[in-house]
Amino acid sequence: MGELVEGRYIVSDQERERFRRDGYVHLVGLLTEDEVAEIAVVYDRFLRREIEVPGKDYCDMAGDYGRAPEDYSIVNVMLPRRYHPDWQGNVLEQRSLQVAEQLQGPGMEIDYDQLLAKQPYKDDAVFAWHQDMAYWPDTPDTRTATIWLAVDDSTEANGCMRFVPATNHEPSLRRHEPVRAGRAESHALGTTLRADDVVVPVPIRRGDCTVHNERVMHGSGGNHTAGYRRAYIVACRSTETVAIERQLGFTHSHNDAADVLDTVGVDGQTT
Repeated sequence: MGELVEGRYIVSDQERERFRRDGYVHLVGLLTEDEVAEIAVVYDRFLRREIEVPGKDYCDMAGDYGRAPEDYSIVNVMLPRRYHPDWQGNVLEQRSLQVAEQLQGPGMEIDYDQLLAKQPYKDDAVFAWHQDMAYWPDTPDTRTATIWLAVDDSTEANGCMRFVPATNHEPSLRRHEPVRAGRAESHALGTTLRADDVVVPVPIRRGDCTVHNERVMHGSGGNHTAGYRRAYIVACRSTETVAIERQLGFTHSHNDAADVLDTVGVDGQTT
């Protein structure tokens, strides 16, 4: 099991093998309770809209862009480090880069960050089955380590992450389609399970994280509890890949003037 050693998270050999084999791994205790509590203070400022997030970068991932904020089921904040620069370099970013290089090799940097908060008693707070690469332009180096931090205990009842292990080894991405009317109205893409897919729920404790790569299938269910299920995501990719994305005008913002995937797609991406 990995551990914190003088502020650095050390991933075990067994965890590196699980990440390679299954496409994801659960890391225990990435952040201490004090560190998570400090993160949560800023996180809740975003939820209360005390930090301005313009346009579609504050939206509901369970509904269309026209849904009123008070009706959101999955509050989605894209690129919080852009809108609150003081957060840049925080402890999660530091640990995420440490983990990313241990799992995916040198030359990794932060590509984007995201907050996903499932509101209480929201049965429709469902994240459709998908592979992250279906959202992104194709690049020569696809190495990804997406760190998903539990700010609250993440349980099956409140919609923890679920994975289909080893789908990262399939030769091509599965076909993805918009979950709702289209990507101009909602960002979410989804694919479907096959009869032989094995679904593994991964409940984790506050301060733990899962780390997954760009090709493993994952999703999550609704929140049937009285509390939030808050997650903070930091996605790391290679420096070369991030540079290519930005040259294409792709920043992971929902406010980008044009969706580069309309012209630069990937296998499995609807057009």
